[in-house]
Amino acid sequence: MKLKVCGLTKIDQIQELISLKVDFLGFIFYEKSPRYVLNHLTLKEIAEISHTGKVGVFVNESIKGIVEIASEAQLDIIQLHGDENENYIANLKTQLPFNMDIIKVIRIGNQTAGELQKTINHQLSTINYLLFDTDSKAFGGTGETFDWEILNELEIPIPYFLSGGISLENVQQLSTLNTQPISLDINSKFETEPGIKDLKKIKQLYEKL
Repeated sequence: MKLKVCGLTKIDQIQELISLKVDFLGFIFYEKSPRYVLNHLTLKEIAEISHTGKVGVFVNESIKGIVEIASEAQLDIIQLHGDENENYIANLKTQLPFNMDIIKVIRIGNQTAGELQKTINHQLSTINYLLFDTDSKAFGGTGETFDWEILNELEIPIPYFLSGGISLENVQQLSTLNTQPISLDINSKFETEPGIKDLKKIKQLYEKL
């Protein structure tokens, strides 16, 4: 199973994660997030990071804004964490450089399995990956877990990331999932404060995986 560490803000920590062979590095381009990367790093600094799994996280951003940032920061993957619909994503895909992959986040709250399945089915023609996260007004980073059992009621035909309150304590519960995620997406449970990662905990997670 692969690992994505999201909400990165420190070059030295990023380099340590690269040495740990973390598969995906997540940079949040959402100004309301306490982990908004442009408060800490420039697009040039992100572009200079030598890694093939740089993920830019966007929330209801303009297509033009995403394309400009993706190009200048030399991102590899775009993650859409807002209310972007399939028409928006189809338009975005035609304008992104290098035919970049797209992750669409599905925020899980009180929906039924049927409602979630309908949302998944609508997205499939325009995206490469799904990401399931706990619903919140803050668009992620809550440290709260949704009931993973609902995933066993869904048909998930493309690879997916699992996010939302993943911790050293609950990671063993992954074994209950019929369709395993391609990657875990960790954030707040592996921090000492927003944007500052607890590298010791991340190494412990690797050992558990």
